[in-house]
Amino acid sequence: MYKVSQNDVIGLIKPAIDAHTLGILAFAQILRDCGIRVEIADQDASKELDSLVGRPSIERLVRWVRAKGIDVLGFSYRLDPDRGVELFAQLVERLKSAKMLAKDGGPIKALWFAGLPPACEKAKQRVPFVDAVFHGDETYQEILEILGLPTHLVPQQASAELAYDKARLEFGTEIVKNRAYLDVAPVDRSGSPGFGTWGERVIDRVRHGIAHNLPPLMRAHVGPYAEDRSQAVALFLDWTSRLAKSGLLDVLSIGSSQLTQSHFGEDWTGLSNGGGVPINSPEEYRRVWQAARPMLVRTYAGTKRVPDMAKMHEQSLDICWHALSLWWFSKLDGRGDNSVLENLVEHFEALRHIASSGKPMEPNVPHHFAFRGCDDVGYIVSGYVAAKAAKLQGIRTLILQTMLNTPKYTWGIQDLAKARALRMLVRELEGPDFAVILQPRGGLDYFSPDMEKARAQLAAVTMLMDDIEPDDPTSPQIIHVVSYSEGVRLADPDVVQESVRITRYALSEYRRLKRKGDMPEYGKHSMVEARTRHLYEEARRMIKFIEATIPEPYSPRGLYAMMKAGVFPLPWLSACRDEFDAAVSQPVQFMHGGVQTVDKDGKPLAVSQRLFGIARNLERMGFAPQEEHGEKN
Repeated sequence: MYKVSQNDVIGLIKPAIDAHTLGILAFAQILRDCGIRVEIADQDASKELDSLVGRPSIERLVRWVRAKGIDVLGFSYRLDPDRGVELFAQLVERLKSAKMLAKDGGPIKALWFAGLPPACEKAKQRVPFVDAVFHGDETYQEILEILGLPTHLVPQQASAELAYDKARLEFGTEIVKNRAYLDVAPVDRSGSPGFGTWGERVIDRVRHGIAHNLPPLMRAHVGPYAEDRSQAVALFLDWTSRLAKSGLLDVLSIGSSQLTQSHFGEDWTGLSNGGGVPINSPEEYRRVWQAARPMLVRTYAGTKRVPDMAKMHEQSLDICWHALSLWWFSKLDGRGDNSVLENLVEHFEALRHIASSGKPMEPNVPHHFAFRGCDDVGYIVSGYVAAKAAKLQGIRTLILQTMLNTPKYTWGIQDLAKARALRMLVRELEGPDFAVILQPRGGLDYFSPDMEKARAQLAAVTMLMDDIEPDDPTSPQIIHVVSYSEGVRLADPDVVQESVRITRYALSEYRRLKRKGDMPEYGKHSMVEARTRHLYEEARRMIKFIEATIPEPYSPRGLYAMMKAGVFPLPWLSACRDEFDAAVSQPVQFMHGGVQTVDKDGKPLAVSQRLFGIARNLERMGFAPQEEHGEKN
């Protein structure tokens, strides 16, 4: 195994077709923190990899390696594992032919491969002399160990900030090792008004839990799939009954299929279903509600006829709260046929119906922006404008979901700052007619394929959830438990129940350790407060600009204008790129544990520096700015 020194120059490259860059940027930051020079391949060299198979030479890549003095070459591919391994093997063959490897007298002393776990295993088989492989779930410290770098190379400030992540994973590892969580028992919530009956309100369960000092409500996403539709529905009903009998789960979230969302009640002959449980009638939803007693039940919104689907969910499922994605679940992400503006119009109509029903609404929004590379300020602003739009349409109770570990490279202190800044902003909307319930969750791609490590990560992210509002013993009110098996397979009832037990035990144990003084109050650390204040002020500046510049900003056209003008950077957006070119063309960089917008030279841009460009875009759309904003860069 080659040990990296501070004199080495590390070259990182990926095919241009793989638009996901934050993994490389996060990895590069770790090395740069340690004083090591890192070069990321330019577009010409990256494009050469796209057509590598069958290509006789790699002239541009060779020129880049020699020009930059590369000593170690790292290759990354996060898409199809087989394709990634094939490209890597072909690259190594070309490097050997060009005599670029050190054993042939060339400059490259070591090769690294980064990809999905199956790809990493195959890469080691195809290229046995690869020096290191990276699955993407390694911690900062684990990466240093793999590369043979001493931890004293990490700057003191970064080391202090990363101590939180290290402590959380150690905490989670200890909890999983002793398995005491297996003794966690169900919570008796039967005293809550209307418990388990049609018409029960989630806000009543939340209030009952707070009044009786009970743990947060536990929500989990469940949705088996089978080729035979009726078999899949029957299996889901069985799983639902088992979860109901266990008493561990409070809110069943139906993992419905794509066809359920996009073609409900239609003939599915010849259509591809994808994953999830394929429910296709109100009668099946009623059977789910019955099997779920006494759990509360919720499901996804539709991707067309959104208001009608919301009404149907009320009538057939007594849905405990609705979730709307506003811009998303449309042509924007390939989930539906609505244009973005059409989708917003339907979602606003659905909001008005939900408001008339008195049910809560969950903006299923910020993480969809983060999935496409949005910066942390954009993440926060998107959550706030979705919440304010909901309030202005008459919603009285908001379920504020915040997806942590998104992107998964995010440092814990930055996760806290993002969640806290969003919560602070949305809290400003609260009043007699508008209440907010906090519902944090782990990230979709955060969990390791190593099940034991994933269990520890689940406990670690629970510690993070409790630190969002460390002075409020009633927060969070709901926890969306992402099952630890998500990195490998769908969770069955046994895994869901174990995940709930891990979450509840970790929450209780972390609070116990803090009360005893055996665990530092990381959530109250000054560096978290400083980051929170910075993100809050930057987001507030963008919101002020939006409200001063866009007439009726909290309308379908207003939300559409925000996106089209580039308020939310979306460099990874795969669909509608021409329509939203201002969002796509705004580069981002992974910096100090978070995601930040940058200029063409990679230097961070403050919101005040971005407003001129956004204002020009709005002018071209017919929105005349009403005041000057910021200073020219």
